[in-house]
Amino acid sequence: MVNDEFDNMDIHFMKLAIGQAKKAAKINEVPIGCVIVYDGKIIGRGYNRRNTDKTTLGHAEITAIKKASRYMQDWRLEGCTLYVTLEPCQMCAGAIIQARIPRVVIGSMNSKAGCAGSVLNILQMPQFNHQAEVVRGVCEEQCSTMLSSFFKELREKKKILKEKALAESSDADNNQGFINR
Repeated sequence: MVNDEFDNMDIHFMKLAIGQAKKAAKINEVPIGCVIVYDGKIIGRGYNRRNTDKTTLGHAEITAIKKASRYMQDWRLEGCTLYVTLEPCQMCAGAIIQARIPRVVIGSMNSKAGCAGSVLNILQMPQFNHQAEVVRGVCEEQCSTMLSSFFKELREKKKILKEKALAESSDADNNQGFINR
C-alpha cells in the first residue's frame, strides 16, 4: 500500500533522520539518514558511512536495522517504522523486507536507484512473503535540497581540484623547460 498521507509524528521522526543525514555530510558522505521507531521510541539510527568504512554495506538503513535488531534481540522488526531521507536502494529495500519492517517513510525519491517505487518497488512486490506500507514525501523539500546541495558542492570541489591540477601541471611543464636550457 502506498500512502501519501502522514502526520506530525512522521514529520518529527523524519527530522531526526535528517539529523542523521547531516552527520554523514559532516564526514563528506552522501547525506542519507535513517531512524527506526518502535512504540514511539527510536531503537535504531544510522547514516551513510560507505566511503568512511570502505564497505558497500555502509548504508544508513543497514546500520539502523542492525542497531534495531540488537535492541529488539530479534532479526524481525515487526511493529517498527523505518524513516529514511532517500528512497532505499535494492540492497536496503531487500534488508527492510527481510527484517519484516511493516512501514517505511521516505523523504525524497531516487529516480536513478530507488527500489521503493522509482526504478523497482521491492518493498511491495506481491511475490515476496512480506510487503511494507510505503509513505512518500515527508519533508521532501528539505531532504531533496540537502542531497542536491551536497552534490553541487561536490562537483564544485572536483572542478577546483581539476583546475588546480592542470595549473600545477602547466607550472611543472614551464619549470621543466627552464631547467633543461
